[in-house]
Parts: sequence; structure tokens; C-alpha cells
Amino acid sequence: MIKDLQLRVVPEVAATDALLRERAAEECGVRPGRIQGLRIVRRSIDARQRQVFVNLGLRLWLDEPVSEAEFEPVDYPSVECRAAVVVVGAGPGGLFAALRLIELGLRPIVVERGKDVHERKRDLARISREHVVDPESNYSFGEGGAGAYSDGKLYTRSKKRGSVEKILRVFCQHGAATDILIDAHPHIGTDRLPRVIENMRNTIIRCGGEVHFQTRMTGLVIRGDEVVGIKAIAADECQEEKTFMGPVIMATGHSARDVYRMLAAEGIEIEAKGIAVGVRLEHPAELIDRIQYHSRDGRGRWLPAAEYSFVEQCQGRGVYSFCMCPGGFVVPAATGPEQVVVNGMSPSHRNGRWSNSGMVVELRPEDLTPLATPGEALGSLSEQETSVANGDGLTVAASGALTMMALQEHLERLAWLQGGRRQTAPAQRMTDFVRGRLSAELPQSSYAPGIVASPLHFWMPKFIVSRLQEGFRIFDRKSRGFLTQEATVIGVETRTSSPVRILRDAESLHHIRLRGLYPCGEGAGYAGGIVSAAIDGERCAEAAALYITSN
Repeated sequence: MIKDLQLRVVPEVAATDALLRERAAEECGVRPGRIQGLRIVRRSIDARQRQVFVNLGLRLWLDEPVSEAEFEPVDYPSVECRAAVVVVGAGPGGLFAALRLIELGLRPIVVERGKDVHERKRDLARISREHVVDPESNYSFGEGGAGAYSDGKLYTRSKKRGSVEKILRVFCQHGAATDILIDAHPHIGTDRLPRVIENMRNTIIRCGGEVHFQTRMTGLVIRGDEVVGIKAIAADECQEEKTFMGPVIMATGHSARDVYRMLAAEGIEIEAKGIAVGVRLEHPAELIDRIQYHSRDGRGRWLPAAEYSFVEQCQGRGVYSFCMCPGGFVVPAATGPEQVVVNGMSPSHRNGRWSNSGMVVELRPEDLTPLATPGEALGSLSEQETSVANGDGLTVAASGALTMMALQEHLERLAWLQGGRRQTAPAQRMTDFVRGRLSAELPQSSYAPGIVASPLHFWMPKFIVSRLQEGFRIFDRKSRGFLTQEATVIGVETRTSSPVRILRDAESLHHIRLRGLYPCGEGAGYAGGIVSAAIDGERCAEAAALYITSN
């Protein structure tokens, strides 16, 4: 007999198989020996009270062996010689689009500007060691996209648009731990995700698809009102322009600013969209554990590194934590020269000395006022001109669809200048940031390129600073000890989402004017995070398949 059971237990019981079996048997009114199989199907931590509990969904096999697999794998057939679809970008949106195309009997041609997931490691190491950013291979560009080396969190609220469970099963099929099928906040880990991504690529190639690395899209092939392919340049000795033909799923990620400029120059409809901008906040992990678990002992032996989530309205705009990385580290996420951008990531065990999150302020296009005479993007302003964005409002030297991107560029250049024109990041003690004073010294940090004391409260826009200061005070009232001199704010966090939306039809998913072009995922402004981008990739693949069969 199979029996499903809901239990609420202390952490030690949840982590110990023998104790859990005894507790489950007691709840069912049977002897423990009758339980021949026990599987956790759902797990979440309730730390709202002083006593922490773990909520479990269990499936028991009484008097019979386990009779079902943990998950059902997806069948990927051969698609050699089948109709082709071009997929631009090998992040989660592009990879899941390619895999879904194979399911539907179409041949994906994946074109990725960066290197494969293992070759990227060398370029990431150079950022910290030599302060050199390869504009084609970094924390945002390359196989796996921004998610490959920035944590691998799989939590999403985008359940209405597709099957989250299907996405998680595909990850497990390609090597992810099956824990992601049961945890309320699933997480693969930066150390394990690259292998999973490589396995996905191997599936694509084995089934007859193509994957082209270090091949950057330079333009679309347009005939009338239809996109029929792309033009691209490979990073080889010949530097010859290549053409890849077929409908195009464009999943280029939220940092492909050259793509946005190309679309704007060709008159393809795009618009500015809201983003969130702020800092990366880093605490000692033990401190966050003590605060969140209401215990001097912190997480103890049985609990994982503690997470937190904060959101508040401050002066009419949302202030919230973003991409929280327990037991993780802060990483340099710039994609070009004269930029400093920070992000966070965690290994699978989340056992690092620090915990960090983005702390950001909601910004809308109407919050920015273009200069009377639009000029270059703010990222090119000189040191003498940087005060243009340091008023009560926000003023940018750009207008139209690229306005929000211009603000990102401006702040990233300011951070680069404040950091000493290297990947060293400007930083400030959290308490000093709130009080508006320079930090005489800084705590230790996980940020490998190094941090340098800087008055972020002075040079970042007041629109952002005042709201962060208010938000930090409120968060401390909710979690006493959160506002502390042991924490560090590190600048700047600007890549929370795409600053541009590529307009598409709500039903067909192709561009509002160009048939055969499917803007996809985070970079197109229709997703936020690994799973939501993957879901959007599958939806775009289905739309492209319908387009092919109807023509």
C-alpha cells in the first residue's frame, strides 16, 4: 500500500532516516518494519518561531517495495535532417528552447557568443587575478548564461506560464540532484551546475542539433516582414561572417547591450522597462544564521545556511532583497571594460563564511528624466560629469528605449572609477552607509578582486540611496541585528533584469512586426531567473514549431 503523509518535525528528525521512519510509523499507527520505502516529496523550513520546524511531504510504501522512479525522463529523438530553428544564446532560455525543439521533432542550431562552460572558468579566474574582463566570456556570456556561475537557484513564481516540475525533471535527467524536486527553494549550486549544462549540450548534439561557441550574432536576415535567419561572426582567424537560416529564437540574456543597440539601429520595436538597482550586501553567514534561526548557536548541526527575504515600500518604490546567496560569495559580473558590477553565488553545500544578497530599489522609466539634448550613454561620461545623476531625481543623457540601460552603464562606470579603475569594488560598512559617513576600514569580504572604502551614500543617486537607507532600518526592526557594522555594502548591483523589452505578440510570441523572430527569456524582458527563462524558452520553441508547420 502507498500512503502519502504530511509531517512537521524538528530538524534532527528530518535529517535522520531512522528517526523519520519511527515518526512516520507512529503517525500512521503501524510498526516501522512495515515501511519498506520512504521518500520525501516536499520539504520546507519554518523558522518563524523560536523553535524551527521542517515541514515534510512523505510517500510511504507499506508492506511492498518502492514501485516508482523519482522522476519520469523526457524522450529526445533524433532530429537529423529535420527543419532547423536558430537559437541565439545558450543560457537557460536557449538551452531549454533547444531541448524542447528536439522533443517536437525540429533541429536546433544554437549560436553562443561565449565559450563552453568549462573554458569560461579560465576567463572568470582572470577577472579576479588580473582584473581583465573578456567581453565575450565572463559571468554573463558563455554556455549556461548568467546562471551557470551565479548560484543556480531554481525558485520561481512563474507557475502560470508552464510546468516548473518539467523544468526540474529535465535538470535531474541531466545530472542535477533530485533534491531540487522536493525543496521549496531548490538550488543546484555553482559547483554542480556546469556539468549539468554540459550534459544538456551533449543531448542536443547527440540528437542531431548543432552548437556553435564563440560565434556572435551581428544581425538578422529579414525578408519583408519575416526573419529567416541570422548573420554571425566566429572568433577564429578568418573572422568570416556566417549565415544560419531558420526562424530565430533570440535568448541573448539581460547583458547583451550590443544586441539592444543593433535592434534600435535597425528600427526593430523595443521599449525601456523597469529594473532594480542597488548594492550587494554581505554579512557573516553565522550572523544571518543566528538572526534567522533565533538561536545563539545559529544553524547548528541539522539546518542549512539560513536564507532571508525582505521587501518594503519606501517613498513610493519597492526596496527588496534579490538573489540571496547563503554561505556564498560575491563575484565580479562586468561584461566589458570600465565597468564594475557585482553579483552573488553559492556552492551546493552553501558552507562559505559569508552570506550575501542584492539589495535593490525599484526603478521605472518615468523615474528618469532625459537631458534636453540627448547625447552618449552615461557610461561614457567623464569624472567631472558624474554629478549629473546625483540629484533628488535621476537624469540621464539618453532617451527612448535605451534610457534604463544608460543608467546602468553610468552607475557601473562610477563604480569602476571609485574602485580605482580596476575590478576592485567600492564598499562601505552597512552602518556607515545608513549614517552617511565614510568607512575608515572595511570587514573582510568574499569578493576576490578586493574591495576599497568608498562613500557610496554620496556618489550613488539619492533616489536610490535614501530608499536603501530607509529599507535597511526597516529590515533591522523586523530582524534585530541585521543592520550591523559587520556587514558590507558593495557596489554596484545593476543586472537584476533586462533594461529593455523586445516587443512580441502575446499569443504567437513572435515579434510584433517580424514573423519568425521569437524574443525569449530574461534578455527579451519576459522572464526573471533560471526557471522562468527555461519555461519561456519552451514556450518560444512551441510557438516556432507551430509557425513552421503552418507555413
